[in-house]
Amino acid sequence: MKFAKMNGLGNQIAVLDARERPITLNASAVEALATAGKGIGFDQLMVLLPPKNPVADVYTEIWNSDGSKVAACGNGSRCVAWYVMREMNCQNLVMETEAGLLGASKVGPNIISIDMGEPILDWERIPMSERMDTMRIELQVGPIGDPILHGPGVVNMGNPHCVFFVQDAELAPVEAVGPMIEYHPLFPDRTNVGFAEIVARDHIRLRVWERGAGLTKACGTGACAALVAAVRRRLCDRVANVEVDGGMLQIEWRKSDNHVIMTGAVALESDGNLNGN
Repeated sequence: MKFAKMNGLGNQIAVLDARERPITLNASAVEALATAGKGIGFDQLMVLLPPKNPVADVYTEIWNSDGSKVAACGNGSRCVAWYVMREMNCQNLVMETEAGLLGASKVGPNIISIDMGEPILDWERIPMSERMDTMRIELQVGPIGDPILHGPGVVNMGNPHCVFFVQDAELAPVEAVGPMIEYHPLFPDRTNVGFAEIVARDHIRLRVWERGAGLTKACGTGACAALVAAVRRRLCDRVANVEVDGGMLQIEWRKSDNHVIMTGAVALESDGNLNGN
């Protein structure tokens, strides 16, 4: 079975091509594959399957390294788009995921733009366990009178994100606070946790604790969520560069159709056959 090791700005992505030989995975099998040195190693596994929707070119099943299955992965989707476009020798395609249909375009040799669709802002669809204004929810970390973090924005970009705005992303307690918020009772499906610093109206510095993967170098849906959360609070423009540990993504929240467009680089590290098949 063909596979490729790729990265989206340092986010380690494994693409497993199961279109000709569909496979059924479970959490333990995915965890074993995710272990570097024993398996193939990755932050996310993107399994390519025949599309269910006739307008789509490929269906993608998405797994985190801890064996949890998710509906969306922005960096992984860019990698899949590049991989399939190379095979089809085309510049555009439609990818199907559990979160819906995603349109993708190649805008440079290794630059892919993905239409991530409309952000979900309703508390019930995030989902959250309590009714709150998702522009600024009632959640804080630290002493009641002097919290170190408070009032994050919440956005679903195919998966849930909780975005704290901080003065300095480099000093943000990502690894200390990330797991606490990921498993907070407010988020019944767990959540990704972003720590966003507004550098300028067209520049956000972002670090993300990714649900099921921990601190990663890049999170595409997290970058989209950070921009949406910032725009809702009038902290930045609708088009901005989002700087993650692995590099830069350009995110646009279009007024015309309410869709979020993510553009960024991908890299192929190696490809081959899994188990020699």
